[in-house]
Amino acid sequence: MNSAGKLIEGRLKHLESHLEQENPVLLKTVQSFRKLDRIARKIGLLEPEDSYATQIPWWPMVSVLGTFSAGKSTFINHYLGVKLQRTGNQAVDDRFSVICYSRENTSHSLPGVALDSDPRFPFYQMSDEIERVAEGEGRRIDAYLTLKTCPSEKLRGKILIDSPGFDADAQRTSTLRITDHIIDLSDLVLVLFDARHPEPGAMKDTLDHLVSNTINRPDSGKFLYILNQIDATAREDNPEEVVAAWQRAMGDRGLTAGRFFTIYDPSSALPIDDEALKERFERKRDEDLGEIHSRMKEVEVERAYRIVGALEKTSRDIEEKAAPELSSALRSWKKRVIWGDSFVFALVLIALLFFSSELGYWQGASFAPPWLESITSTPWMLYSSVILLVLIILGIHYLVRTVTARRIAAQLSNRAGSLNIRGNLARAFLRNTRPWRTIFSKTPVGWGRWARKRLHEVTQEADDYVQILNDRFTNPSGDSAQVVLSTSDDPKGSGETVKSQQQESV
Repeated sequence: MNSAGKLIEGRLKHLESHLEQENPVLLKTVQSFRKLDRIARKIGLLEPEDSYATQIPWWPMVSVLGTFSAGKSTFINHYLGVKLQRTGNQAVDDRFSVICYSRENTSHSLPGVALDSDPRFPFYQMSDEIERVAEGEGRRIDAYLTLKTCPSEKLRGKILIDSPGFDADAQRTSTLRITDHIIDLSDLVLVLFDARHPEPGAMKDTLDHLVSNTINRPDSGKFLYILNQIDATAREDNPEEVVAAWQRAMGDRGLTAGRFFTIYDPSSALPIDDEALKERFERKRDEDLGEIHSRMKEVEVERAYRIVGALEKTSRDIEEKAAPELSSALRSWKKRVIWGDSFVFALVLIALLFFSSELGYWQGASFAPPWLESITSTPWMLYSSVILLVLIILGIHYLVRTVTARRIAAQLSNRAGSLNIRGNLARAFLRNTRPWRTIFSKTPVGWGRWARKRLHEVTQEADDYVQILNDRFTNPSGDSAQVVLSTSDDPKGSGETVKSQQQESV
């Protein structure tokens, strides 16, 4: 095993040591991810230092998105019961804050490199992603990310992410790239808007990105849309109209289903003189906050299903997307090379005929240049000429192979994103175009009966993991046996061992 392989194996073992105490089911999935890695490396989708297991967050993750002054930090502080995040009406933090549990009574703020270098966190190698969209910015990872620790018990088993204001700033492109990244990885996404700014139409870009671009996602159920600081409307003649305006704005972006919450922070609420109105506002606030907090608690369960789902999806994507795309690309490459060879050799032949005719090398239908007899009469010159001719033909052929392969690889790079294929599809294709590979090969490198068998094993294992999780969290038969699951996904390593206990009726 080379140094790159040893490095990724060390990271996976570190992950396993954490999961061994925290969740045995997820511990087994690491082995399944290893199987996928071996297949993907043979095909060329992954480099030796890469692993599918490091491309997903292993801790439950709740992200809080929204505009500047939408009350994101205030909401988080109220939930934690700790004044961890700075608050204010203006932008007070322009970085993404990843907040996790710590046993220490004192909170700490760590630099972004702590996240960029740890595969267990959702921003592993984010500096590379930032570099792709903003050259030179990847080196400034600390300007985008920070890791904060907090002793709040509500953080046990999950990670919170507080985002900077969504509105435009000097780092907008990179900020949007990170926002999209955490949306993909989150188990729950809270989207907060500010009720004190009742002109939702003026926030078209924000609404488009946080609503229009999310409602058609297969995981759209993980989004909760929250109108925060609704207490600011209590003194309006028609506070309901403020809520209605936001609901219409959301509906214009296609959001016609799902919950729309209205909340405010009890500790910083504006006084409401009308007792009946105050009671109505408080009752609605407490109901909505209770439901939001309940959903945040459930991510500890949803996380396990998400990881198993990612395992199965990756396995199916390799078989149903990556392999067919590579096979199709190989067929296209073969056709292009054949046509390219024919075209180039035809041009060369026409050029030779033209110049040889101009030089008088043809005697009627006979090719008789003055140097031909000397070459054919000397064996070594004849052999050398034949070898030179073969080398020229091969050189032209491999030039055509290389040019067409690069063009197809560029097309695959663009398609990989739309197909949502994990791994480098272009690199896997180029692995099939190495000089010793014939253009008539129909099967991609690393793909065959062995790979299919292993993928089917992984898919079956994923189904088994889901059944185990179902047995822990459900009891459809309604019998007296109960399965008790105790989990603690503690980023600081204080997790408790998962225990399953069967209680039988006497």
